[in-house]
Amino acid sequence: MEAKHIKNPESWMMSYGYNPQWSEGAVKCPIFQTSTFAFASAEEGKAFFELAYGLREKKPREQIGLIYSRLNNPDLQILEERLSLWDKAEACAVFESGMSAITTVMLEFLKPGDLLLHSGPLYGGTDHFIKSYLHKQNIHTLEFSPDMSEEQITELVEQSGLSANLRLIFIETPANPTNALIDIEACRRIADRFSGEERILLAVDNTYLGPVWQHPLKHGADLVVYSATKYIGGHSDLIAGAVLGKQAHMDRVRALRTFFGNMAGPWTGWLLLRSLETLKIRVERQTKNAEEVARFLAAHPQVKKVHYLGLLTEEDGRQYEIYRRQCLAPGAMISFEIRGGEAEAFAFLNKLHLFKLAVSLGSTESLAQHPDSMTHAAVDPEEKMKLGITPALIRLSIGVEHPDDLIADLAQALES
Repeated sequence: MEAKHIKNPESWMMSYGYNPQWSEGAVKCPIFQTSTFAFASAEEGKAFFELAYGLREKKPREQIGLIYSRLNNPDLQILEERLSLWDKAEACAVFESGMSAITTVMLEFLKPGDLLLHSGPLYGGTDHFIKSYLHKQNIHTLEFSPDMSEEQITELVEQSGLSANLRLIFIETPANPTNALIDIEACRRIADRFSGEERILLAVDNTYLGPVWQHPLKHGADLVVYSATKYIGGHSDLIAGAVLGKQAHMDRVRALRTFFGNMAGPWTGWLLLRSLETLKIRVERQTKNAEEVARFLAAHPQVKKVHYLGLLTEEDGRQYEIYRRQCLAPGAMISFEIRGGEAEAFAFLNKLHLFKLAVSLGSTESLAQHPDSMTHAAVDPEEKMKLGITPALIRLSIGVEHPDDLIADLAQALES
């Protein structure tokens, strides 16, 4: 089959961006475990640096050459090209962690005096960075909840008296750990409403559903960020992050990454290339398992409420409408409220066998954790209660095991 006939990203994950003839015919891209690269001539070295530091524009068909692994590396370059296919992004940058990806975006596009509008809840690390570090840098922040309408969020910004300072909107959808959805298109309209000569950017943390089941750039986002540790990596054996978007925005992100030096290394890049080959089939199996697990939990007398996108119905109003318009599948993240409080939640978690009691998500093994005391421990207690992160809430990341065995493990833990 000619390359032009390959239409789907999962088919490209085996070969895109790599030619076996570049590496002695090796079918798989090797690990380029090197810090520096030799130039063919002094003139070539000069040209590479001119492009790397933005001293001039690229000539037609000119490529940015390999210089130093803090700037670029074949494993990362091929990985970034393949990741871009899922979100149909113009450019991608891979980082050494999801938090380094998120913080680099915020530090590049925000300065003292600016306003950051963000959704809540967010991953605990992101929440802490915003409310602790950014505040120390005199960056103003404003949080809105998933139940607020577009008009209410707009009014919130206007009433802050800082609407002229708004520079970045950052949302996480579905939200960690509640699975609450944020309307990306509505956030785009809010950004446009307050934009002047300078465009207000919209960044979306797409870790829970992406890059397979949700594509924020299609709905108006400027940047999409990932903890690539999760579904993209998928095996609990690496830490990484990624940012994707339009070339102009990504040039700025990549430039700051160069000087922070927080790009992923070649070994991590190679592992992620391996993981991309099975990404689609992994998330398909995980999603199928999660749908069965969610139905079991929803019917269990010891479970008060289940938060899972696959259980949304028309009775859920705007959340259901957003899901139908914005998401391609419900994913494999479930949170549920057990009857009782922290004591009952801990008793349940301590009885699990097949599920591992651990944080993180998106890997082949199923995981369970207690957000209130673990991943979101540093979030303000009143804020947690307002957003539904209660002592009774348990978060599950569903893996690729047999669903009957997962349900049996949950059943015995609930019954005991």
